[in-house]
Amino acid sequence: MFTMEELDAARAIVADAMAPTPQYRWPLLDQAAGCEVWVKHENHTPVGAFKVRGGLVHMRRRSQAGQTGGVISATRGNHGQSIAFAARREGIAATIVVPHGNSVEKNAAMRALGAELVEAGRDFDEARTVADQLAEERGLDPVPSFHPDLVVGVATYAYELLTAVPGLEVVYVPIGLGSGICAVIGVRDLLGLSTKVVGVVAEGAPAYAQSFAARRVIHTESVQTFADGVAVRTPDPIALGIILDGAERVVTISDDEIAEATRLLFASTHNTAEGAGATALAALLQERPDSRAGVILTGGNIDTSTFATILGGGTPDASGPAST
Repeated sequence: MFTMEELDAARAIVADAMAPTPQYRWPLLDQAAGCEVWVKHENHTPVGAFKVRGGLVHMRRRSQAGQTGGVISATRGNHGQSIAFAARREGIAATIVVPHGNSVEKNAAMRALGAELVEAGRDFDEARTVADQLAEERGLDPVPSFHPDLVVGVATYAYELLTAVPGLEVVYVPIGLGSGICAVIGVRDLLGLSTKVVGVVAEGAPAYAQSFAARRVIHTESVQTFADGVAVRTPDPIALGIILDGAERVVTISDDEIAEATRLLFASTHNTAEGAGATALAALLQERPDSRAGVILTGGNIDTSTFATILGGGTPDASGPAST
């Protein structure tokens, strides 16, 4: 997947733009889960989510290779913010395609980062088709949501966690298209650790869980979850292969469990978590392992209205565009 030399190079690139994010143990989470819980706070990055690390590595490598023409990518938000943030640092123009009905606040953030935002399609898959068409029409280079540069960039958070907290027996990782969990598996193996890696998906977006069980890519026709960062209909085949080889299992959780985990994170740590960001804790609370556990809070970019619904004791509407 990647070597230690490649990981070290990625760490240097990421360090140019941001400090390591913290990993904290919160006593109230310990009490709620009945075990030792360490939270990796990827909501503390410059764009509020883990994906910025991969964007930084990918765009730096493009710049070093002289590939400084414009880029284009489809997203529901965090990947797009990552590409926009990193592209601006390298002086590269970025166009981001989002589906209609996308997060208003994530759209605003991408525009603020200098990206040209195009709204097209009913869901992520349709937005991706439009991005491919625009890439050809405008002569732009497409940036996928799963790519080796992105994985090794994201792996820098896994290295930070697994070296800062020795002896983690299990780490729960949300699965969007798979860069996060593949990164954790890769670093775990490079360090020669026995830590179990558990993937997490929403009940309304079960493609990776079904594919893990069948050991082949299973496509779903729709998704129904407010956790847009894990709302994926078609797994990436390369990511699935890595997950099949390196993950212990894939856990499925309900939107009600995600909402409850979001409330618990806020009450216990006063950190915000978007839906995908709370899924790891939701899975840990479902399984309640008797072990030293880590959870990846992958992002905190939740719309104000959605967060208000959750803090009021509700679960947001699950309908919306499919994502990555």
